[in-house]
Amino acid sequence: MRKLVSGLFVSLDGVAESPDQWQFAFDAEMGAALAESLEKADTIMMGRVTYSEWAGYWPTVTGGEDADFAKWINTSPKYIVSSTLTDVDEWANSTLVKGDLATAVAELKAGEGKDITVAGSPTLVRSLLEHDLLDELVLLIHPVIAGQNRARLFGDDATMKKLELVSAQPTSSGTIIATYRPQR
Repeated sequence: MRKLVSGLFVSLDGVAESPDQWQFAFDAEMGAALAESLEKADTIMMGRVTYSEWAGYWPTVTGGEDADFAKWINTSPKYIVSSTLTDVDEWANSTLVKGDLATAVAELKAGEGKDITVAGSPTLVRSLLEHDLLDELVLLIHPVIAGQNRARLFGDDATMKKLELVSAQPTSSGTIIATYRPQR
């Protein structure tokens, strides 16, 4: 059975919103960890906001240092979770998830292939955790306090959920790559 895995950049104060505004270092260890996660996955799930931001950008990337990732994400099947979008035809290989999220995740996990990765989408990640659908949560915890009323991964009203630490690796920039699995 396939695993559903999320990898997110977060600050010390739990901010997951707009990492491009507070992530100041990207080191070789982070690159290696992300490359390994992409090698293990062949399907992407994302929410409306990430889809809306990425659909206009990644299909236009054909060269440079992001070309390999662009090729991977553009050719991989993408499942978009949204209650407001009516179509996702703007980006090739995209399917709008309709109906019950748990049913859609169960069908994807039961299908053929490698892992399913959640791209960005902290709101979707929260929902997947709340409904016990996420198998692994990888947090790249950056040594910065993002502040400025940015959205945190988990709000004050989050439901308690116990997680098990699978691994933790500090990187040369001071980021900690922590992998957790929900306790079931």
